[in-house]
Amino acid sequence: MSTPSTSHHSIRVESLTKRYGAVTAVDGISFEVAAGHTVALLGGNGAGKTTTISMLLGLLLPTSGRIEVLGHDMLSGRYRVLPRMNFSSPYVDLPHRLTVEENLTVYAHLYGLTGVKRRIRQMAEELEFTGLLDRPSGALSAGQKTRVALAKALLNEPEVLLLDEPTASLDPDTADWIRTYLERFRDRTGATILLASHNMAEVERLCHDVLMMKGGRIVDRGAPADLLTRFGRANLEEVFLDIARDRRQADAAE
Repeated sequence: MSTPSTSHHSIRVESLTKRYGAVTAVDGISFEVAAGHTVALLGGNGAGKTTTISMLLGLLLPTSGRIEVLGHDMLSGRYRVLPRMNFSSPYVDLPHRLTVEENLTVYAHLYGLTGVKRRIRQMAEELEFTGLLDRPSGALSAGQKTRVALAKALLNEPEVLLLDEPTASLDPDTADWIRTYLERFRDRTGATILLASHNMAEVERLCHDVLMMKGGRIVDRGAPADLLTRFGRANLEEVFLDIARDRRQADAAE
């Protein structure tokens, strides 16, 4: 994994908070993502990852705090930056009755792309689903949906890419192929990637830094190698379990 030389940041989050009545989903988190870097946002179910990503996309308004993406405040200037961003999740379905090509065409027009048919064909060839373009999206397998969702997210060659479980439901060979594709895309374009994943091997391979969330807060952070050293573990899955189960604190108390 190459480390970009640029020092400016594509994402800045300051004291970001989201409350739903008495429930605090995100509790005053702050972090930065350097341009051209891939950063993992990790945590168990209910840690606040999806809420954080939704606020970064402008889908949810923060209760308080500030989000800046590509130099723009997301509260007042998100429409200047949204065309330069994109998002992929295998858990967000495309309309089932539209074909794959029809769905991608809709999104291409939403992003104001020109040469739409050519761009869709290019993405289909690169992600190896040309034979699926005329198939209704509802008839795709889980792995096929993941490929199409990634194509949708890359149509506009985003400068900031937010990914939620990008290799979910894929077999190991295909998942490895997708990770290689993402690495090449980042290295070619200088894109910044924020990645939520439960696949710790994927995180170790792709990410420059890791943000560990629990209970809506960032409870630890660092490069994967630094976290392994600090926790004295062989892999990130063991680090994840230590944090999820408060094992480091328990060990220190004994």
